[in-house]
Amino acid sequence: MTRRDLIQKIVVGGTIILITPAILSSCTKETDPATMPPSSTGPTGGTTGSKITLDLTSNTFSSLNTSGGSVVTQGIIVVNTGNGNFVALSSICTHQGCTIGYSPSANNFPCPCHGSVFSTSGSVLNGPAPTAVKSYPVSQTGNILTIG
Repeated sequence: MTRRDLIQKIVVGGTIILITPAILSSCTKETDPATMPPSSTGPTGGTTGSKITLDLTSNTFSSLNTSGGSVVTQGIIVVNTGNGNFVALSSICTHQGCTIGYSPSANNFPCPCHGSVFSTSGSVLNGPAPTAVKSYPVSQTGNILTIG
């Protein structure tokens, strides 16, 4: 074995050792927090029984005052889809547990990990996700959104 071969093997082996944990942890399935009862309370976002309330005057949730704005809270992604309509879905992809986001231009919820895409109703538009994400009813009274 030449010195060049040895150095190449060390570099390749070291790279594999550094990358493998990141790859394995990105594909782990986590418990879906959206299926558990909400646990936090406070003046800007709290719970009433199994319902979540969001105060739109709070800086934490102010992005929901704009069409296309979204917030993830207590395992639920809440989106202002425009014209006073709000959508609330579990923020956890049903494929491998990654956190989904919202794409205002496509009006859907892509998963950054493996390419799954969900509709505003939570149904799967593009796999590999096997099932829909949970959808929650949303109501608004003044500046307060109630989810659940």
